[in-house]
Amino acid sequence: MFEQKSIDLNTFPFQPEALRLIPEAMARKYNVIPLAVTNNTLLLAMAEDTNVLILQEMTVVAKMRIEPVLADASAIKRSIDNNYRSYKDIEKQFDGASEEMRLRKKTVTPDISDSPVVRALDLIMNEAVKVHASDIHIEPQEDKLRVRYRIDGMLHDNISLPLSAHTPLLTRVKVMASMNIADHKPQDGQFSLEVKDQNIDVRVATIDTIYGEMISLRILDKSFAALKLSELGLLSSGFEQYVNMLKSPLGMILVSGPTGSGKTTTLYASVNTLDRVGRHVVTIEDPIEYRFKDINQIQVNAKAGLTFANGLRSIMRHDPDVILVGEIRDADTAEISTQAALIGRLVLSSVHANDTVGVFFRLMDLGVGKFLISATLIGIVSQRMVRRVCPYCAHPTKAPLEAQLAYCTEIGEERTEFLYGKGCNACANTGYLGRVALFEVMPMNHEMRDALIADSSADQLRAIAKKSGMITTWRDGMLKVKENITTPSEVLRSVFHNVE
Repeated sequence: MFEQKSIDLNTFPFQPEALRLIPEAMARKYNVIPLAVTNNTLLLAMAEDTNVLILQEMTVVAKMRIEPVLADASAIKRSIDNNYRSYKDIEKQFDGASEEMRLRKKTVTPDISDSPVVRALDLIMNEAVKVHASDIHIEPQEDKLRVRYRIDGMLHDNISLPLSAHTPLLTRVKVMASMNIADHKPQDGQFSLEVKDQNIDVRVATIDTIYGEMISLRILDKSFAALKLSELGLLSSGFEQYVNMLKSPLGMILVSGPTGSGKTTTLYASVNTLDRVGRHVVTIEDPIEYRFKDINQIQVNAKAGLTFANGLRSIMRHDPDVILVGEIRDADTAEISTQAALIGRLVLSSVHANDTVGVFFRLMDLGVGKFLISATLIGIVSQRMVRRVCPYCAHPTKAPLEAQLAYCTEIGEERTEFLYGKGCNACANTGYLGRVALFEVMPMNHEMRDALIADSSADQLRAIAKKSGMITTWRDGMLKVKENITTPSEVLRSVFHNVE
């Protein structure tokens, strides 16, 4: 009988030659992963190291003796995702086909059913889902086709393909997204596919560059649509304030922040808290990223004449109680949204602004009067995203002097060491795993309304908000550093700090 051993897969140095002995499909089927080869013996991590049938099959496949070690089942699955990479397989799809693809590049409609192209795109999508990427960038360069994944908000260079792969891949994506393959003007589309037993929605955008059309694919993770407010990362005071804001039967709540800061996730989590049986909830979005039960969702379609503004006008004739507007981006949408809030609807929406106070000036810039803003706004949320410290390789590390000073100034506590991830298999050696939002919650009160009407400056309004108990995104970030959730370096990278 084998000696019982257990192993920490997060820190184990995997041998590439060992991984090649067991195919990925078989590793997933039995939830095992090869670790290393020593003296014609394969060290194999298993959740059940006494399963004789699996051991026999692995022996036949690897053609060597198997030494099993115990490992956590979820850690094995995560290690399979992190260590079996399809990059070489993607590149192989184009080996030996370069000349054929160069000839096809001259045609207007290359054969998109060509199996190397289909397999390559499938592998690219599979790899993106495996590493939890939010975006895929396929970018033609002078001498290559670059494929990058955005993981936890950061772009990573992953694959280089021959330029001959560009046209077939572009055509394949355009056909799947119902786009015009002969049109080189900027286009948007969407498609769905099944990856690892998950239904994945993908938003597609193309635009012509000097080297050809660039493709951006946004992977919509439906699990975010099911998040609860309590799972977003709001600190207790901000959470209570925001929940109270959502209890209002009428008025407007706005969520601000840059692209990719999680505004839509916050809005959806907010809608999930509302009564969808006793209230008529309607959304107008561009595009509809996630679908909800018991909510009427409307997709903006500019070609058909359905914009945010005229869509909102039509929605008002359908007796809504709650309206979610995907984004306030023009004067008409801003005006109709505030009017809807004024006449008794609860309006939730997002707007691009640097912070909560910046929303006032953004609305005024869009033509909404300060009296109307004061009368309709219930409150504003501003947010940013930062990466979480990897829990598997976190250890105390001396932070850069700038990070130490920033933390000390905000929290009033001298500290030189903070938890940083040193890099491991679980976090792909980045030191970070997953993300969390930083929030700034500002409920409207009488003092704020009076100051807004009195043409107070941004600094004066911010001072009133802080006096009323508002925690800024900067302070929220440093409080999350204190709780060892993130690092001061991440907060410095993500949040613009107004020095007062």
